[in-house]
Amino acid sequence: MADAKQVMELRSKTNAGMMSCKKALDEANGDMEKAMQILRRNGELKAAQKTAERTTAEGVIVSYVHHNKKMASLLELQCESDFVALNDDFIAFANDLAMHVAAIKPLYVSPEEITEQDLAKQKELFLQELEKENKPDDIKEKILQGKIDKWMQDVCLTKQEFFKDEEQTIEQLVNNKIAVIGEKIVIARFVCWELGVSGGVCK
Repeated sequence: MADAKQVMELRSKTNAGMMSCKKALDEANGDMEKAMQILRRNGELKAAQKTAERTTAEGVIVSYVHHNKKMASLLELQCESDFVALNDDFIAFANDLAMHVAAIKPLYVSPEEITEQDLAKQKELFLQELEKENKPDDIKEKILQGKIDKWMQDVCLTKQEFFKDEEQTIEQLVNNKIAVIGEKIVIARFVCWELGVSGGVCK
């Protein structure tokens, strides 16, 4: 029997429905790769890909201002129809995301936004740290990749744990909302301001 964490992980990787993910994991005895093959065989991945390819021309821009008036954020959450954009649950979700941005201060929406220059700079910093350690190169390479993965989780909004529920990432929350609403949802962009910070933008 697949546990909730496995189901959420497969859902995040494939964008397939929750029940489909659970059934696939049960059939695969918890093997993630086999479960993905089962979803592909059943046409679930193809359906999920079609959802991912749909355009998001509607949505909302929401703001959050902290009660101390020293921190604020703006976030654009896109969807496919104005019907969903005007839905109270969708707007509340956007507000929660804006609050998360102000609280956690991510630097990017997703890993895909990280420039090669930024990634190279971060790799160089980690390599300088690893030079001080007396370990074989292959071990250092694994440690380096682990550090990069952790850094991406820290700075990318979609990879962060939701500040109201650390059992779920923002990416998982978005995928769950897509499953409920039945429309593609995209976090398009955000900005965060903090009083006294150079340029006003959160770092």
